[in-house]
Amino acid sequence: MFVGVLRLRLDIVGARSLKDKRSVVRSLKERAQSRMRVSIAEVGVLDDPRRATLGVAVVSNSAVMCDKVLADVAAMAGSLPHAVLTDRATEIVPFGDGGAGVQGGIEQVLGRDDGDLGASSDMFEDTEDDE
Repeated sequence: MFVGVLRLRLDIVGARSLKDKRSVVRSLKERAQSRMRVSIAEVGVLDDPRRATLGVAVVSNSAVMCDKVLADVAAMAGSLPHAVLTDRATEIVPFGDGGAGVQGGIEQVLGRDDGDLGASSDMFEDTEDDE
């Protein structure tokens, strides 16, 4: 399993108010969510009507697919009529085979006994070595 994350920075030309900015950001968010099936949110520069920072996330079983989807979202952002894409950064994080490399979270909470940190009890059993 792979998680792809993309940060986009936009300059919104001609925006005079936060309402103008929201219109441009909302348009991109709705298009990306419906066409690309990604999660997207405005994550920075919330009070400046001329700039926006967006975070985009996608999960896939292929790093290549994550990269392609995020590149398509960046291309979509780059073609906005009222905004200029000024920066983008992408990171793809592997999580082992089918997510098996992910430790903690709900598995750790459900597997925990009092005093046990989620490890199985047979991990700490002494084994006899032939001497």
